[in-house]
Amino acid sequence: MNKLKVIELFAGVGGFRLGLEKSNKFEVVWSNQWEPMTKTQHASMIYESRFGAQNHSNVNIEEVPTSEIPNHDVLCAGFPCQDYSVASTLKNSKGLIGKKGVLWWSIHRILSEKRIKPTYLILENVDRLLNSPSTQRGKDFAIILKSLDELGYAVEWRVINAADYGLPQRRRRIFFIGYKKNSKVFRELRDSNKEEWISKKGILAQEFPVENITKIKTIDFKNDLVTVSNNFNKGSKKTIFENSGVMVNGEINTVKTMSTYKGKKITLGDIIQKKAVPQEFYISNKDLSAWKYLKGGKKEERTTKEGFKYTFSEGPVGFPDSLNKPSRTIITSEGGAAPSRFRHVVKEGRKLRRLTPLELERLNMFPDNFTKHPEVSDSKRAFMMGNALVVGVIEKIGKSISRNS
Repeated sequence: MNKLKVIELFAGVGGFRLGLEKSNKFEVVWSNQWEPMTKTQHASMIYESRFGAQNHSNVNIEEVPTSEIPNHDVLCAGFPCQDYSVASTLKNSKGLIGKKGVLWWSIHRILSEKRIKPTYLILENVDRLLNSPSTQRGKDFAIILKSLDELGYAVEWRVINAADYGLPQRRRRIFFIGYKKNSKVFRELRDSNKEEWISKKGILAQEFPVENITKIKTIDFKNDLVTVSNNFNKGSKKTIFENSGVMVNGEINTVKTMSTYKGKKITLGDIIQKKAVPQEFYISNKDLSAWKYLKGGKKEERTTKEGFKYTFSEGPVGFPDSLNKPSRTIITSEGGAAPSRFRHVVKEGRKLRRLTPLELERLNMFPDNFTKHPEVSDSKRAFMMGNALVVGVIEKIGKSISRNS
């Protein structure tokens, strides 16, 4: 069997690779991971320790000549999403012109310059991409779609919450898959009933069953990239993009969908490690009140530096986290012992404790101790899992592509 050759960009510690190589249809032939503004490249260090240094690049992708990247059938990229992240408000989000958001154009450059373009693209980002920036809702995603349209790709996308499909973490991400013009899947998508493709026949629908719950919208998308950038959805306070859709030959069809998965679900309790947990993960009595305050609901008067008074309010967060449901989303600040609103806390007997790096790996469906390394701290391991994707989602996408290629 001829394997599909894969390159993995912005590879982190290798979530795409782990998911795709569960199938013997895929083989990663080149990877790149570079974290700016840090001397020690921890993620790349883990990647090399697990997969070897051969054909792995630890250089800023903007500085890697396209000629040094081997020809491939599949391009994977969880490209940097800091500019769209829920960690910052939409008002402050810089979108595609942001310092790390511009790395989208490295993907664009590779696709533009490769004489033999990949048949498939598997791209991942935070779901806020559909709604940013605040001044022109959905423009960032529209620019990406239009770029791919001009490069000769059809695209289907879906916002997938991993927990909706039985996986152990409530992690919502947008996945969009590109199909090169004149490929088998491109032709099938082009000739299909678009509503049926999104809900039943598409690559995503085959592994992530849904039903359409709104009427499908069709959008003419034939303007050039500059016009899209300047005028797309201008003046509107709401994005036109729903959580699912397709684009082919300058036409977008988008509809809101809902998961119809009825199978077994993995809970936070299912992944808790059975062996003894180091004492440092347990919450001390002196810190308990701070944890309770941060996790609790609040409505209190606060004052800005300028003296302006306002009411700050936020709802409570489960404390401790329920063991009977999939976990909340892991974020990059999961590591560290300081009291936090966002770090997970579980109850063990009468004690409360934080999650261990091994448990965080399990929530993303990585092998146990995958990120364990003598030069990598527990906090860094937690940070890397906050940046990672749920491997099981990629495994399902890989299965569907394998069946249809």
